[in-house]
Amino acid sequence: MLKSTSEILSRKLTSLSKFQLTCYSIAAQPITQERLQKFRTSETVCSKHSIEHLSQFYKVPANDKKQIFAHGGLTKSFEEQSKSFNETCLMIRQPALDVISLLKTLDYSQPVVRFVLYGKKGSGKTVSLAHILHYAFQEGFLIVHIPWLGNWMRRCRENSNSEDKEGYVDINFDAAAWLLHFKTQNAHLLSKPEAKTNQDHVWSKREITPAGSPLLSIIEHGINRLKYASKAVVVICNEVKELSNQGVFKTLVAVDGFNAFFYPSTRVYTEKKEAVPPHKVTVTEGFINLSKFDWKNGAVVVTVDQIAAGQNDQLSYLPRYLLGKDGFEHLDPFVPISVPDYTTKEFMSCMEYYRERKWVQPYTGQDDELKFISASNPYNLMKLCNSL
Repeated sequence: MLKSTSEILSRKLTSLSKFQLTCYSIAAQPITQERLQKFRTSETVCSKHSIEHLSQFYKVPANDKKQIFAHGGLTKSFEEQSKSFNETCLMIRQPALDVISLLKTLDYSQPVVRFVLYGKKGSGKTVSLAHILHYAFQEGFLIVHIPWLGNWMRRCRENSNSEDKEGYVDINFDAAAWLLHFKTQNAHLLSKPEAKTNQDHVWSKREITPAGSPLLSIIEHGINRLKYASKAVVVICNEVKELSNQGVFKTLVAVDGFNAFFYPSTRVYTEKKEAVPPHKVTVTEGFINLSKFDWKNGAVVVTVDQIAAGQNDQLSYLPRYLLGKDGFEHLDPFVPISVPDYTTKEFMSCMEYYRERKWVQPYTGQDDELKFISASNPYNLMKLCNSL
C-alpha cells in the first residue's frame, strides 16, 4: 500500500516538473510583435508607419515631445491624460498616413501643396496633425506651426494698436510665445550658417537688423523687445518663405483651426474697444502669405474646425462652410483629408490601451455600451472613460 502511494506521488512530481519546464521554455522565447499587445507598435519612426500599423499606438520619444510640443500642439485634455499615463502615445490613423505618404512623394521643386484636415468635433484632427508634425520633425523639415489659432483670435493675452500700420492690432504676448515655440521646434536647424536674413529690417530709428544677420537674431529681438514681437513674426514668415525658395530649408507650415483667419469677427480689440477682423491682426499677414502656393520647397497642412468659429456658425464641419468664400478661394486648390470618428478596430484598440494603462475597470458589455454612448467619437470616448 505504501509502495503504491509513493509511486503515485513520484508520478505527480514528474508531471509537475514537466509542466514547469514547459512554462519556463515558453517564457524564454523571444517577445515577438505577435506576443506584444496588438494595440501597440514598437516602431517610432513615422516614415516607416504603414497600413500594417493602422489603429496601433506608438510612443513619442520624450525628447521629441519636449522639442515639438513643449509650447503646444496637443489638446489640454490629451496632455492631462498623457501625464496620467506617464507616456505620450499617438494612434496611427489613415488621415495622417495619407498625408505622410503624399509628403514622401511630393516634388518639392514645384509650388507647395496645401492639405486641409476636416471632420466633426473631437474626431482627432489635432492628434492627426501631431503625427504629421512628428514625421516632419524626424525628416528635417523646418516647422512653422500654430498650435491653436483660436487662442489668438478669441483669447489673446494682450493687445495694443500697431505702431507701424494704422488700424491694425498687435498681440505681442502671444507673438512672443509663438517665437519661442518656433525657436524650440527648430533649434537644430536655425543654427545653420545659411539661415540668414535676405533683407534689412528696420524696427525704429536706432534699431535695424541688416541683411545677412542670423535668423535667430530676429527671433531673439522679438522675444526680448516685446513691442516688436508681432512684427518679428511677420518678418520670420517672410524670411522662411524666401529661404525655402533658395533651398536652405524644406518647410512644413501647420495651422490648427486655420478657418479662424477668415471668420468675420474676433475678440481682439483696439484701444477704443473696437473689435477688429482677423486681417487687421498684425500676425495674420505672415501666415496668410505662407499659406499661398507661390513658393516651393515646402508643404502646408491645416485643419478647419467648428470650434474655431463662433457658436452660432457651427452648422457644418465641411471646409467650404468653415472657410467661407474668401478662405476657400485662398486655399483652392487643396487636398481635402477627412478625419472620421473611430472605426471598430480603432475603437477596440483604444479601449485595450485604456485597460492596459489601468484607466478603466472592465465589466461585461463595456465596449458595446461605450461605443453606443460615445458614437465612436475619440473625444467623447476619452471624456467618458475619465470617470470609469
